[in-house]
Amino acid sequence: MANEIKQALESNDVDAKIDAMKKAILMILNGESIPQLFITIIRYVLPSEDHIIQRLLLLYLETLKKTDSTGRMLPEMILVIQNLRNNLQHPNEYIRGVCLRFLCRVAEPELIEPLVPSIIGNLEHRHPFVRRNAVLALMSIYGLPHGEQLLDHAPELIQQLLVSELDASVKRNAFLMLFNCAQFKAVDYVFSNIDRVPDWDEQMQMVVLELIKKVCRTNKDEKGKYIKIIISLLNSPLTAVIYECANTLMSLSSAPTAIRAAANTYCQLLLSQSDNNVKLIVLDRLNELKSLHRGVVVEMIMDVLRALSSPSLDIRRKTIDIALDLITPKNVDEVVLVLKKEVVKTQSVELEKNGEYRQMLIQGIHSCAIKFPEVASTVVLLLMDFLGDNNVASAIDVIVFVREIIETNPKLRVSIITRLLDTFYQIRAARVCSCALWIIGEYCLSIPEVESGIETIKQCLGELPFFTASEEGDAPNALKSSQQVNSITVSSRRPAILADGTYATQSAAIETTLSPQTLVQGSLALVGNLRSLILSGDFFLGAVVACTLTKLVLRLEDVQELKTEVNKLSTEVLLIMVSMLQLGRSSYFPHPIDNDSYDRIVLCIRLLCNTGDEIRKIWLQSCRQSFVKMLADKQFRETEEIKAKAQISHAQPDDLIDFYHLKSRKGMSQLELEDEVQDDLKCATGGFTKDGDDVNKLNRILQLTGFSDPVYAEAYVTVHHYDIVLDVTIINRTKLTLQNLCLELATMGDLKLVEHPQNYSLAPRSSKQIKANIKVSSTETGVIFGNIVYETSNVLERNVIVLNDIHIDIMDYISPASCADVAFRTMWAEFEWENKVAVNTIIEEEKEFLDHIIKSTNMKCLTPLSALDGECGFLAANLYAKSVFGEDALVNVSIEKQANSKITGFIRIRSKTQGIALSLGDKITLKQKGSS
Repeated sequence: MANEIKQALESNDVDAKIDAMKKAILMILNGESIPQLFITIIRYVLPSEDHIIQRLLLLYLETLKKTDSTGRMLPEMILVIQNLRNNLQHPNEYIRGVCLRFLCRVAEPELIEPLVPSIIGNLEHRHPFVRRNAVLALMSIYGLPHGEQLLDHAPELIQQLLVSELDASVKRNAFLMLFNCAQFKAVDYVFSNIDRVPDWDEQMQMVVLELIKKVCRTNKDEKGKYIKIIISLLNSPLTAVIYECANTLMSLSSAPTAIRAAANTYCQLLLSQSDNNVKLIVLDRLNELKSLHRGVVVEMIMDVLRALSSPSLDIRRKTIDIALDLITPKNVDEVVLVLKKEVVKTQSVELEKNGEYRQMLIQGIHSCAIKFPEVASTVVLLLMDFLGDNNVASAIDVIVFVREIIETNPKLRVSIITRLLDTFYQIRAARVCSCALWIIGEYCLSIPEVESGIETIKQCLGELPFFTASEEGDAPNALKSSQQVNSITVSSRRPAILADGTYATQSAAIETTLSPQTLVQGSLALVGNLRSLILSGDFFLGAVVACTLTKLVLRLEDVQELKTEVNKLSTEVLLIMVSMLQLGRSSYFPHPIDNDSYDRIVLCIRLLCNTGDEIRKIWLQSCRQSFVKMLADKQFRETEEIKAKAQISHAQPDDLIDFYHLKSRKGMSQLELEDEVQDDLKCATGGFTKDGDDVNKLNRILQLTGFSDPVYAEAYVTVHHYDIVLDVTIINRTKLTLQNLCLELATMGDLKLVEHPQNYSLAPRSSKQIKANIKVSSTETGVIFGNIVYETSNVLERNVIVLNDIHIDIMDYISPASCADVAFRTMWAEFEWENKVAVNTIIEEEKEFLDHIIKSTNMKCLTPLSALDGECGFLAANLYAKSVFGEDALVNVSIEKQANSKITGFIRIRSKTQGIALSLGDKITLKQKGSS
């Protein structure tokens, strides 16, 4: 291969030389050493005038090792230096510029020193491309370990260039060099041109803001005069500048005036930018600002809500989440009014994801009504129009909201019951029907309400019986109604388990007939009424109907004057229940009734035939009391979550507190005075204390080599969304200089190393910080492994130290999250990946085992604490977490305590992707045995 490249380089064919140079560069990048090509390239490639070949030559020189084993520069590099000097004086500005860019990546002082005069001479070149790269070359050289000796007067040269330069890009590079190499000169230049800063180019203004942040971090006492510059830049027409101004204000100042200006800027960007990604970034900033300065952002809540005009669901979801955290008694009416208008819009405008957006709005209104019950009366009747929504999730959210409001707002009970009975026939989903029936059974208290409730249910059930079967059992005539008017086919779909253990969907259809009474209320959809749902095989709903009717009849029995009417109603209700049992037990019906529903309906029949006082109390009071207790537990959990999220700050006893009232106020602006007050408050409350962060950092330090190894290495691992940053500290514990020290890393799993770290020389007893960036593409557990390779002057062969493996844990990607029970069940039914882990533990208590699993998996238990109380030997709980990639992780723990005190059962994990299900299963298998 090397011989072929050599022959191509020696030829006169330009294309062949280009291909050969590319192959040589790739071989060097892959770690192959081809020193025999160096002289050939010097002889045949160096004199070439082709621009592409010259560019490839510089790339080759950049990858080439330019020193020998003793660290001295190769003698052949003298020819290279002469060629570079010629390129720096070349009449073509492209050749000059490319050569100057190459010198930015050269770190050998022996190679650079002869070229310094030529580099400085390019500062006066007529073309800005050359001047721009000359400044970058000087900045790179000045930043080398001995750069100040080579260019001791470079800052003065750049300062003179900055005064006379007219090109914006050159001025930006020159100011950037002063910013990095002579910060005080950059500050002097800014203040000498402070009136012209708003008129500068965008790139210059961005560097000025970076300078301000850097200076204010080191000298906080002077930030007042810099904040004035930031405030002046907030009026810039450039969106990138004003966004960066707002970020800088937020990081430097706590004054209400500054925070208000930053919040205003974010709101302007939120409305003016059309890019959804920009809006999401701005919303993240507003969310961060809300957590730090909630009182200021509350004033902007209506401006934030204007982002709901965006068609993006992600933007709408974040906007609603932020707004709900900013609700106060003063603004709740305005917020609810905006949300109501948006709900009405979803009816009038047909969009693809209207149902999902309507569900978000309903959940937001629900949250407002729970926090501030006085607004419930303005929204509950409007939302009840959506009980028959085609989007079942929205309808479920509405009925759950109605159920909670009718209990927490007794004044609204009559109006809610009246509206529910009027709209009941519109309900299409069985789960919504079940919840609505429960409300009717519990909250229809007056005689007219009870009678209306029974009549509404009877109308939705239709004419009895549900079917008539022939005495002889003729199958063809078995399902013919006595009063046929309309014939429909009702289909049913439900999951089934095949013989091999896989899931499938079982479909069935029956033909039945409905009487004219079933078709009351002309807009009623057949699939949504009680009769059609029961005929489709939903006998759980039938059991709920039986329970509701039983409760209503029991309430009427207390009224002596209605004994005759009660007996008649009781007979009709018993006939309905017997008809449902007859339908379920029919041999011709494809969906037989399940045992639980059968037992429930039979219990209702027995209860109506013989009622005792204790049974009556249980049915009419205990159920509602349990619901009240559930609401109290929910409120308690939400309060505890708010307390947990609250930032707890502690001030040390000997911390210094400055009282600004005792300070001299001469020359201080109102903004500086406000900032002083906020800083004093932070000192007093411990706002600057971050002890927890330091502890977390110590826990993330991993030892990579042993204490007896000649090179000691440890890594600090930072996981940030899609990136993993390894900050590796390497210490030379020998008395020798380590040359060509390289940190070689490789990954396994869905991890990808962004770039390979470069080689370093390490003096005796010295240390070096090396950073490596790794991209993450999924939540699968990954492994990082590698070596440290180095050479010494005494030994020609390379030394290798194998590093300990770094396991990137799935726990770094997932965090506890909350979701509604309805959403959990929906995701559980939809997600296709399941990992079933058998319980194998030495823990003997069910709750202790559950707490151990929650702690080990970094998940949140959605099951209320009240549901886990008691000692029954069984425990079932749902856990939920969300990954940084937006993936949902669902876990169901079902365990039983045996007679020998051993816990058995299964932990089932479901997710939309395979990686998180497998990784979480492996984690649980590893951790479930005990606290170790």
